[in-house]
Amino acid sequence: MPQQLLEYRCPACGASLQFDSGSQQVVCPYCDSSFSPQELIDYDSFLKEDAKNETSDSWSKDADRWDKDEATGLNVYTCAACGGEVLGDDTLASARCPFCDNTVIMKRQFTGEWKPDLVLPFKLDRAAAQNAFRKHLHGKKLLPKAFHSESCIEEIKGIYVPFWLFSSDVSASMRFSGTKSRAWTDGGFDYVETSRYALLRAANARFNRIPVDGSLKMDDAMMDSLEPFDFREAVDFQTAYLSGFFSDRYDVDADVSVDRAKTRFNQTMTSRVSALTGGFSSVALESSTISEHNNEREYALLPVWLLHVRWNGKLYTFAMNGQTGKLVGDLPLDKGRMWKYRLLYGGIFAAILGGLCLLGHFLGCGGGCL
Repeated sequence: MPQQLLEYRCPACGASLQFDSGSQQVVCPYCDSSFSPQELIDYDSFLKEDAKNETSDSWSKDADRWDKDEATGLNVYTCAACGGEVLGDDTLASARCPFCDNTVIMKRQFTGEWKPDLVLPFKLDRAAAQNAFRKHLHGKKLLPKAFHSESCIEEIKGIYVPFWLFSSDVSASMRFSGTKSRAWTDGGFDYVETSRYALLRAANARFNRIPVDGSLKMDDAMMDSLEPFDFREAVDFQTAYLSGFFSDRYDVDADVSVDRAKTRFNQTMTSRVSALTGGFSSVALESSTISEHNNEREYALLPVWLLHVRWNGKLYTFAMNGQTGKLVGDLPLDKGRMWKYRLLYGGIFAAILGGLCLLGHFLGCGGGCL
């Protein structure tokens, strides 16, 4: 099956264009021409085509419409700039040619139901990701020395990760049992009086654009840790923002992802309503009713820098919010250095303790026992 690609070429020199996070412009790295994403809107004319015309180019696994390679989830794209092959799985939406670094965008990943509603453009570049990683390592003495070397970074990749954004009005009604106790002493006897209360509490709240990542390839806990994102800077989807970056389309649909959003709604409302039960000695939740209404969902691409570091045969992944710079990821522990520091500080502590004991003995003898 022919693979439909979209490439952003400079009108002045024909080179591949890239989105620059600093200027928020699409720039040419060769002739320094720059364009606003809106100036390149004509590239996205395919998004306006009738969805029926795009059905045959969807990602359905119908065996009659897919060849053997595609049925296994592997797709081959040909770079128009150099003729090199770009390999990608079923969710790859934009990539860079490994031979000439040209950006290619897979058009069919953005048609029909796959078209995002919003995109949150990158504000921070590759250098910012490297600096954030170095800052993350600073002061961690038990970290392997190899981690402090630039060569330890195996890959840095800017990727637009697919997210579902859920908005909802949530109502919560809860029943608690509460107690109040008072104690006193009278006539040599101790008394404790406990009063029990039935507490009814309720609250309403509006949740706006709660993000849930829609990619099986991304670790959910890591993506959650990158929050918050400022969605006031989100714009209507346009493929120009993808130029120069990788992107994936979702492979976890909204009907599945909404359960994670509801869990967050429920946890937040339970916490807020429970906070209304102050002034009691103890409080226990007995029943809870939480409902959502005026539900909305949006499909968005959010900016994430991924850094892969290999050490001691294991791959460590770090993620940075491409808008705020927040970086998350687990660091390894060099056990050799850990024992070295334990022995060092243990020896220092033992020497100090021994000195204090000797001083105490000397003072206890009045200085005449030496």
